[in-house]
Amino acid sequence: MRRFSKSFTQQEPISEAAIEAAVAVMRTGRLHRYNLVEGEKGETALLEQEFAARLGVPYVLACASGGYALQLALRACGLKRGDAVLCNAFTLSPVPGSIHATGGEAVLVDILEDTTVDPDDLAAAAQETGARFFMLSHMRGHIGDMDAIMAVCEAHGITLIEDCAHTMGASFDGRPSGTFGKVGCFSTQTYKHLNSGEGGLLSTEDPEVMRRAVIMSGSYMLYDRHLAVPEAESFGKTRLVTPNMSGRMDNLRAAILRPQLAELASRKERWNALYRRLETGLADMALVQPIPRHEKEDFVGSSIQFRLPSLTHDQIARFVAGCEARGIPLKWYGKPQPEDYTSRYDSWGYLEVTRPLPNADRVLATLCDLRLPLTFDERDCDDIVQLMGDAMDQATGKTDAM
Repeated sequence: MRRFSKSFTQQEPISEAAIEAAVAVMRTGRLHRYNLVEGEKGETALLEQEFAARLGVPYVLACASGGYALQLALRACGLKRGDAVLCNAFTLSPVPGSIHATGGEAVLVDILEDTTVDPDDLAAAAQETGARFFMLSHMRGHIGDMDAIMAVCEAHGITLIEDCAHTMGASFDGRPSGTFGKVGCFSTQTYKHLNSGEGGLLSTEDPEVMRRAVIMSGSYMLYDRHLAVPEAESFGKTRLVTPNMSGRMDNLRAAILRPQLAELASRKERWNALYRRLETGLADMALVQPIPRHEKEDFVGSSIQFRLPSLTHDQIARFVAGCEARGIPLKWYGKPQPEDYTSRYDSWGYLEVTRPLPNADRVLATLCDLRLPLTFDERDCDDIVQLMGDAMDQATGKTDAM
């Protein structure tokens, strides 16, 4: 049996520019973001300033992780213990996890055929619960109809927090992901669009939200050493009533990220070329149903999803096993137990699911997912399609095992 030889989890090496920047920080010994000499801006503050300029927002805070940024966003926006927080039924576990960690009660909202949140069910959930918050996950890089979503949030007085872990560099109708809500949260974990191992970024245009976030992140009253926050004089009251819950990014990770941020546009172009090549090949497979994208969406295709609605559960299981045997670690959200990042809402045992989610149940039962690292090229995509076609033929009985 022929196998695909490249790794789906191997990222590109860190660039020489980023390595040199990191080494320069290590040579000073000043890794902590506030450990600066007179006149020094610091790598973390510069990263925040540069990311803010890229998004077109005034305020950005660098955090220890994307998950921490989500928790910080909820707290800074005024979440109280027991408050209901609306949340996609299809998302990654750190999203409901952040709601749980901050004392909120996650209320799941159903999805559409394209895996994005259903605005009609969002409105229904808001009406049923009176929720004041919605943590919207642009899951696996798919941005829903933001016009309809924003209309629901405005009609019900909902504070929108965007989880943009999979949409850094993406946009809807020309507006960057992360700038629709009160807060945008981004991740720089290894498998995201920028790689610092772990890390996160929080963006907002609201000065009081940023003041709270900065103090909560652990500024030790050193907020004047930031470059993308409100003026230092405005922190007077906030600094005395806001707890420190340390979760800062350090200068070492920021130094690694700044050169990568400058390359984000070219990375997006390369990712999307791989995505389109693989999408075209999969579309030619009769039993594969690609996930449609909104006409206003501009995405970053670092992973690809598709459905197998005409296959039985056993056929999908055989197809996934056949792909794995050929060196393609295809992820399937219909497995009875969560695997890697494919956990479903029914595996989050700390949540009380109180609303029916029929579309999510149906869509996730046949949904598959595949990473697309930039270490691949278009010929690799062609090989993957061919091998997946062989696995499909075997799974559906068109050919015997090779």
